[in-house]
Amino acid sequence: MVKNALEPAWESRFEGSSYGFRTGRNTHDAIEKIYNFARPNTRKQVVVDADIKGAFDNIGQEFILKTLGDVPGKALIKQWLKAGYLEDGRYHDTPTGTPQGGVISPLLLNVALHGMEAALGVRHDSQGISIGKRAVVRYADDFVVFCESQQDALVVRDQILPDWLAKRGLSLSVEKTRIVQLTEGFDFLSFNVRRYPHPRTSRSGYKLCIKPSKKAVLDLVAKLRDAWLALRGHSVKAVLWKLNPIIRGWANYHRRVVSSRTFNKLDAWMFRRAARYAKHSHPEKSWQWRCQRYWGQWNKERQDNWVFGDKHSGKYLLKFSWFKIERHQLVRGTSSPDDPDLRDYWWERQKVNAKHLSAGDIDMANDQGWVCRLCGMDLINGEELHRHHTIPRARNGSDARSNRELVHLSCHQQETKRQLGEAKESRPADELQDECSE
Repeated sequence: MVKNALEPAWESRFEGSSYGFRTGRNTHDAIEKIYNFARPNTRKQVVVDADIKGAFDNIGQEFILKTLGDVPGKALIKQWLKAGYLEDGRYHDTPTGTPQGGVISPLLLNVALHGMEAALGVRHDSQGISIGKRAVVRYADDFVVFCESQQDALVVRDQILPDWLAKRGLSLSVEKTRIVQLTEGFDFLSFNVRRYPHPRTSRSGYKLCIKPSKKAVLDLVAKLRDAWLALRGHSVKAVLWKLNPIIRGWANYHRRVVSSRTFNKLDAWMFRRAARYAKHSHPEKSWQWRCQRYWGQWNKERQDNWVFGDKHSGKYLLKFSWFKIERHQLVRGTSSPDDPDLRDYWWERQKVNAKHLSAGDIDMANDQGWVCRLCGMDLINGEELHRHHTIPRARNGSDARSNRELVHLSCHQQETKRQLGEAKESRPADELQDECSE
């Protein structure tokens, strides 16, 4: 409640370069903004890749309270900040930092780091376009500063940022903060940003390429390898149930950048893992037999005979390369979803972000006014959506359209738990007695 009371007022003040933990903004907005600053035809060629040392743990509490001013809930916020924590049965004070995992902590961090543009001397024209010698893109406590020269980057790293952060009880991580040329590249939010030489196809001689970072790919491969190994001896249905959500989530997140080559390599790696699974399941069978058993044109929308799946159910393993690259539409300037004058603008953005929904889901969303009935919030807020039966199937609820609606994943889980609780309470006492005796 305190967060919901504070957020709209601060959203109207926050800088357009801030994208982390803000309604209507996400990591893809930050990457798209970086793309605009890092293009080869721009003058900002040096980047301060900054990292704040333990931002959530070290941020000054008194600075936060002073910045908030006299607002409703301030006394509660102070109590939360000073509450301390228990570890191994011992109480520890929290003289600095915000509550770990607290709902309001990301907002408090954004409040404390507000004003970074002014400190760096970032300037904009009447249309919100950066016209100064510096530019910044921040996602929570991760940020990069674009400069026109090495000397200016040194001033930013060694003078401006340390002094500005010190007032907030923070400091830069010496080991992780570095100055790089765009031709060297840097990682940001699991993406790699780098200019590559292209003298024949570009006037500037370079092309900007943003793609999944090497670390992100290796982390995914490790996760998939562990999943494949854990699934040895399990049915194909179990394999598909476990792996498809991982593939879908990672591909949807990284399809906004240049990922085609990465997706193809991951598909080739997945094919080899699937072949190992088939061989382990049927070591005495021939390769031809295993191919007929597990591979085929299961996806009828594609002329691909090498789709791994279950021939009995017709379900199949997704491929990364099926997720075509789509550019993300950058959020406009300092636009806030709480601004009533921008209602139409945010409505159009909602419809764009609903491309992944099926035609039936879009019809349901339209009938609901694009609002989750269970929580009353917008359906498209970055959270996974589930189809919910108003009358549960366990209570003979039908699968008809009139009995289904789209809800958020967390809302669906809470509602299901509530319905199960009501079902237990409503069961006859003699039935419960018989069950207990069994």
